[in-house]
Amino acid sequence: MMKTVIKRHKRIDIGGLIYSFIIGLILTIFVIVTLYPILNTLAVSFNDAIDSLRGGIHLVPRKFTWQNYITVLRKDNIITGFYISVLRTVVATVLQLSTTALIAYVVSRKDYVFAKPITVLYVLTMYVNGGLIPTFLLNRALGLANSFWVYILPGMVSAFNMLVIRTYINGLPESLQESAMIDGANFTTIFVKIIVPLCKPVFATIALFIAVYQWNSWFDTMLYNRMNDNLTTLQYELMKLLSSVSQLSGNADASRVASQSGASTQVTTVSIRASATILTSLPIVALYPFLQRYFVTGLTIGGIKE
Repeated sequence: MMKTVIKRHKRIDIGGLIYSFIIGLILTIFVIVTLYPILNTLAVSFNDAIDSLRGGIHLVPRKFTWQNYITVLRKDNIITGFYISVLRTVVATVLQLSTTALIAYVVSRKDYVFAKPITVLYVLTMYVNGGLIPTFLLNRALGLANSFWVYILPGMVSAFNMLVIRTYINGLPESLQESAMIDGANFTTIFVKIIVPLCKPVFATIALFIAVYQWNSWFDTMLYNRMNDNLTTLQYELMKLLSSVSQLSGNADASRVASQSGASTQVTTVSIRASATILTSLPIVALYPFLQRYFVTGLTIGGIKE
């Protein structure tokens, strides 16, 4: 009897080891597939531009150089663009998250008569819009063209973000709000003292969504502020640099691009693209670890009902 138990125990251990090995192998492959493009781009960005045309660069640069980053950072308006990109990301994240959270709380109230009509109205905006030209004409008529607020006000409330926050709030126990109302708390107190602390995971998730969109956005700069160097963004300046290098280099051949100091530097489309990708991705990559613990929770708990 004891021998049978021991044999079964050994079989379970072997099965567990095989299972752990397979899962570990799958995760390792997944990590390699995920990290390789990033590490490869980083290696190309630090490699000599002409040498990169030969190919064969994987994880380590063959001819290390800072010249690709120097060429990018010496471009006109790059510092101004970085400042505006950071400013618009911070301001838009704070304001858009605040307004979206307030609207989500209002439509989550079951005792609010217009909760469903307002929700339906916001959902319709996800499928129906005026198009690019009417939107451009409207923003220009409102005086938003050639101003910083064109980055903030048109997207002040996102229907998708509002629905995510509303679903999360609906998943919270109603007894918390009811007990607070019995104790004399008004709606503002309930929102500030109860809803906001409990919604930190979903707020962090939505904040990350807004920040990534604002940081990567450049098309609105081209539409409304392309003639104003004081309102340009980092991504728009890098896009212009990449476009100019692409035009000069033709079929990805090396070309000479005049640097700000007057000396000519050999760069290629590949090297500039790699350097620009790393520069634009670095702030978001640095921010993500601080919000990562809230990310999955914020998206999944919102779908749980009592």
